[in-house]
Amino acid sequence: MHCIHFTSGQCRSCDQLATPYLQQVENKQLHLQNLFGDRAVDQWLPFVVGEKQGFRNKAKMVALGAAHAPILGILGPNGEPVSLVDCPLYTEAMTEILTALPRFIQRAGIPPYQIQKKKGELKFVLLTQSLAENSFMLRFVLRSDSAIERVQHILPELLTRFPAIQVVSVNIQPVHMAILEGDEEIFLTEKQHIVEVFNGIPLAIRPKSFFQTNPKLAAQLYKTAATWVTNTRAKRIWDLFCGVGGFGLHCLQEGVNLMGIEIEPEAIRCAQASARRLGYEQSVLFSAFDATALQATSTQFPELIIMNPPRRGVGAELCSLINASRVPNLIYSSCNAQTLIGDLDCLDNYKAVCVQGFDLFPHTQHYEVLVHLQRKQAA
Repeated sequence: MHCIHFTSGQCRSCDQLATPYLQQVENKQLHLQNLFGDRAVDQWLPFVVGEKQGFRNKAKMVALGAAHAPILGILGPNGEPVSLVDCPLYTEAMTEILTALPRFIQRAGIPPYQIQKKKGELKFVLLTQSLAENSFMLRFVLRSDSAIERVQHILPELLTRFPAIQVVSVNIQPVHMAILEGDEEIFLTEKQHIVEVFNGIPLAIRPKSFFQTNPKLAAQLYKTAATWVTNTRAKRIWDLFCGVGGFGLHCLQEGVNLMGIEIEPEAIRCAQASARRLGYEQSVLFSAFDATALQATSTQFPELIIMNPPRRGVGAELCSLINASRVPNLIYSSCNAQTLIGDLDCLDNYKAVCVQGFDLFPHTQHYEVLVHLQRKQAA
C-alpha cells in the first residue's frame, strides 16, 4: 500500500507500512508465539489475512484549521494540521464523502475547536459505513449545542448529494480534554442506526456501540468462533463484553440459550434489535451492566463463556471467578495479546486448545487473537 502521508512523515499511524506485508504477518505470528512462551497449545492455526487497503469501515477525524478553511485529519509531527480524507485505509465511498465534508462545514460556518485557545465548536467528525447496506452514519462532535442549527442548515444539501448517509447525529462533548465523545447524542435524522451483515447475521450499529473496524475479517473471526462453539455442543452460553452481539448471535441455533452482557446500553439496544430480527427473543437475554462486577455460584455458570474484552483485558477478579467455576469451555477474543497472557495466568485451570491470529489491523503492530480454552481434567 502506498501512502503519501506516511512517506512524507506526516502520519505514522501505520507504523509498519515500510515492512512487506507477508513479513508483517510473520512478525505478528512470532510475537504471539513468543508471548505464549512455554504455555502448552494443542494447535496453532495460521494467521487469517485480508485486504491491505480500503478495508476500514470507520473514520475518526479531528476537526482542525479555521471556519473558512476546515481540515479533517490529525495534527502532524510539528503541530500542523494534516488532511487525511484520502487515507488509503478507507473505502472509495468513504473517501468521497470525507473529501466533500470540509466544504459543507465551511459553508455552514462551523469553527473547528482550537485546544490552545479553548474556542471553536467542531471537535471531531465520525463516519461509519455498512458494506451490506452501502449506508453511512455521520456524527458531528460539538463543544456545545450552539452550532446544531448550522449543521441542520447544510443537512438537506448534504443528504441530497450523498443519499447513502442514512443516520446523522450531533454529539455534545463540552469537556476540554482529549475525549472523543460526550454523553448527549442528538439525532438529526429519523433513522438512528445502520445495519451490517456478517455471515447472514444482521448487526445494528448505533453511535456509541463498539463495532469491528475491519468488517470482512471480522466476519471470518465470528465464523471461526461459531465453529469452535458448535464443536463443543454447548447449550448454555454467556457472551461477556458482548458489544452489539456479534459473537453470541453467531453461535445461536436450536436449543441454545444465550446471555449477553455489555456495559454500554447503546450496544445492548443494538444486540436486542438483532435478536428480534433473527427471531431469537425467547432464547436470548442481553443485559447492560459491567461484566467485571459479575458474581455467580457454580450452579449458575453456563457450559461455555465467550469473552471479547477491551484492550485492558478481562481482569484478575473476573478471571479468578471463572477459573474457580466448572465452565468446560472458554472462547477468548483479544485485541491485546499482552493483556490476554495476563488473563491466562489467572485462568490456570484451563489449557489452550486452539490459537489463531486475525490481522484486523494491517500495517500496525496490532492484531486480534482467538483462543479456545478447555478446562483441565482433575488429576
